[in-house]
Amino acid sequence: MRDARDVLIRPVISEKSVGLVEENKYSFWVSTAANKIEIKSAVEKMFKVKVDDVRTMKVKGKEKRQGRYSGMTPTRKKAIVTLKAGDKIEGFAGL
Repeated sequence: MRDARDVLIRPVISEKSVGLVEENKYSFWVSTAANKIEIKSAVEKMFKVKVDDVRTMKVKGKEKRQGRYSGMTPTRKKAIVTLKAGDKIEGFAGL
């Protein structure tokens, strides 16, 4: 098992993800090699909460250009973690 800090990269702070906090769902950018079991244990270990469900998705990189040079942004993995009723991560929306 990887260390929790190697699995969770950072929280996703967007209008949609902050709205999901009301439904007890939290979004994180995670390592592309991490699986759902590792993500669940990392969130439980770092934030001292109980995880009910983990959903993951791969976000494909986009093409970016700067003048005549073009390249791709990296492909990333996002996890949406649903916590048990009554649990919450303090200060998530304020990050």
